[in-house]
Amino acid sequence: MCRREEHARALGENGLRVSGRHGFVAEVAATTEPAKLLEPDLVIVATKTTELDLALARIAGHWRAATVMTVQNGLGAEEIARRHGPWQLVSAVTFMSGTRHADDHVEYILDTETWLGPYGETPYAVVEEIAGLLVASELKARAFEDLRPAQWSKLIFNSTVNTVAALTGLPHDGHFAERDRPEQLGHLVHALVAEGERVAAAAGVELHEDPWEMNVVATRRGSRHYPSMLEDVEARRPTEVDHITGALVREAERLGVPVPLQAAMYRLVKAREASWSSIDPPDSYGVQ
Repeated sequence: MCRREEHARALGENGLRVSGRHGFVAEVAATTEPAKLLEPDLVIVATKTTELDLALARIAGHWRAATVMTVQNGLGAEEIARRHGPWQLVSAVTFMSGTRHADDHVEYILDTETWLGPYGETPYAVVEEIAGLLVASELKARAFEDLRPAQWSKLIFNSTVNTVAALTGLPHDGHFAERDRPEQLGHLVHALVAEGERVAAAAGVELHEDPWEMNVVATRRGSRHYPSMLEDVEARRPTEVDHITGALVREAERLGVPVPLQAAMYRLVKAREASWSSIDPPDSYGVQ
């Protein structure tokens, strides 16, 4: 299901072309109206968090027997989904990423895992089945009985890497792990991660992976990965910072954990967003 008619039309006429790590064209039935689609067993909600509430509102009242899997950065996607319907929910975060070249062409960049777990009363067996389907499709996935340790690892990683990229204009590369000299960026990245880890500890979450090591490993992959927040800033679109860094800062405040660096990054990205509307006419940019 697409948001724009022209997007659905392009997919219907041309199929979805995937290049990069894999290469194929898939035939898809695409529409902007949920009533025009067959009743699904699984709904994967893969919008950005800025569009999540609107997307879920569009399917409210539909597909009540389906399982809905949220695949958003940050915290709170599941609560938004629950407001819109009684679906069985699965919570997920993904490290897969790509570059959108056109409505019908995506370049697959990072061939990495999706982590998923049950939310609420959803049986773990449902999560295992979905993970098995993803793996059978030659994607990478891992099921967790409790997603929070993995979700928080991704939250801290994202809160740090995305904001640093958005404010420096640097893709996620070797600069993010360099700490040999005082002026190098890795010192800031390491300190931001440390603040996030203190919040997780206060929340009683034992992290699944060390976000700093996740950062180091990612910088060694050899690809110049553009974090989504950097892409948004360059396109002058609203970013996901409220749901990523903002969520971490709000949780830190609730738990009484000082996070001055994360708070500063959050405010600076919000200020960057505000600068677009103060400089450009209101209709000169928008969500694509």
